[in-house]
Amino acid sequence: MIQAITIHEKDDVAVALMDLTKGTTVNVNGTDITLKHTIQAKHKFALKDFAEGNEVHMYNVIVGMAKYAIAQGEAITTENLVHKSESFSATSTEKYEWTAPDISHFEGKTFMGYHRKDGQVGTGNYWLVFPLVFCENRNIETIKKAFNKALGFEKEDPYVSMLSDMVSQYEKGKLNTDNITVQKPAKAVQNKKIFENIDGIRFLTHHGGCGGTRQDAQALCQLLAGYVNNPNVAGATVLSLGCQNAQVKMFTDAVKTINPELDKTILILDQQETGKEQDLISTAITKTFVALTEANKIKREPAPLSKLVIGLECGGSDGFSGISANPAIGFTSDLIVALGGKAILSEFPELCGVEQELINRMTSDKLADKFVDIMRAYEKAAVDAGSGFDMNPSPGNIKDGLITDAMKSAGAAKKGGTSPVTDILDYTEYAKNPGLNLLCTPGNDVESTTGLAASGANMILFTTGLGTPTGNPITPVLKLSSNTKLAEKMPDIIDIDTGAIIRGEKTIEEMGEQILDHIIRVASGEITSKAMDLEQYDFIPWKRGVSL
Repeated sequence: MIQAITIHEKDDVAVALMDLTKGTTVNVNGTDITLKHTIQAKHKFALKDFAEGNEVHMYNVIVGMAKYAIAQGEAITTENLVHKSESFSATSTEKYEWTAPDISHFEGKTFMGYHRKDGQVGTGNYWLVFPLVFCENRNIETIKKAFNKALGFEKEDPYVSMLSDMVSQYEKGKLNTDNITVQKPAKAVQNKKIFENIDGIRFLTHHGGCGGTRQDAQALCQLLAGYVNNPNVAGATVLSLGCQNAQVKMFTDAVKTINPELDKTILILDQQETGKEQDLISTAITKTFVALTEANKIKREPAPLSKLVIGLECGGSDGFSGISANPAIGFTSDLIVALGGKAILSEFPELCGVEQELINRMTSDKLADKFVDIMRAYEKAAVDAGSGFDMNPSPGNIKDGLITDAMKSAGAAKKGGTSPVTDILDYTEYAKNPGLNLLCTPGNDVESTTGLAASGANMILFTTGLGTPTGNPITPVLKLSSNTKLAEKMPDIIDIDTGAIIRGEKTIEEMGEQILDHIIRVASGEITSKAMDLEQYDFIPWKRGVSL
């Protein structure tokens, strides 16, 4: 079995594919390297001698600078490597020509989706209930309890049953609390649904809408407008207090800006206008129920794969992410683009060091200018706040081999495949152009996936090397592990294991096609994502402060 590899032939560090002990001689690209340290799987070691200040390369880009001399065979660590990345400008440095992948396996294939009147197609059919301001959160929760229980969307809680059994044993004197074993919950049972064609009612709560800046309120309204416009949403019930910064008009104007022709039912209720809380909640429940009877009339019908809009995200990344899971979904992205669909790559702090490569792939100078402006403004805001993109890697990232932000970013960018960049989206802008879109979000998992759904993603591919349960209320989030060990350890959150790439059992292209086959099944409602099974409905709006 191959012990270590370089990702690009010009790289001067190698990645260990397995734990390698000190003194082992490893052959990399025809050269024998004797290791001066024990190298754990996912970590890197030097292929040559570096002097202090020398640049270190992976993925054929700069990923750091030697803090002091590093000898061939030494481990690359945070002790001897500091962040450094490639410079960039809005001017393309080379002519880019894309060779689209072979799509013959997918030509003519369809998924069973929900067709909207504006031409978008949903992979689910959800009703949204959300507030314009945090003051309405309790009312949202009250409505949630009523609907979930009455309409069969609520699963019987296995942990309540588990705890009830413990209470019963305790009351009977049969529970030895001095030597208690951890109880196991029963399998959750899904109640019978009343509305066959509605996949769920999603209740969003947040801490915004008032008390912050007017810009925060505007961004929140634009984000929520994007959720209503998402093809996975049939309609929405919106609660307003009345006096908040995020006014009803601000929200309805945002909806019209995103889609002037939107033809969905949006029920808006104002508490200060209505009066009694009981009247507000009763009216919301009554009107929503009537609207649900209409939303239930739409059924899944065949749709071309060009109607797929795939969000590309990573979280809890490790040293294998840029070798297996990320390039695998990058190939999936290329397939979808070649089929006429849309792909959205998020997390701008994790594009640090690969900006020029992406700029060279952009279809116009205007896009390059917009991208550079957003990137530089974002990094300046981070620096002004005493942070910076170099502080992006988490302790978990570093522990599992991602030493600098440039190293992490070079691997993260592989999620975007190789296709031309057809649009640049600032946060809350909606994806309208087929092809690869770059969306400005932070690297924070939930803030980013929240933004992807608001920009129209009807499916999200989320790679992870360490494991994260992140999901979304309206868009299925498919979790892909970079390594098999994680998939076996956390099978309840991992949908697809790409570890076969590390073992040499599958190519990136084969795995990318397998992922698209899986997407089609989820998009058609044949199977669900693990995050949806766990009811992991994460929703955190980005306040545009410094979040990496």
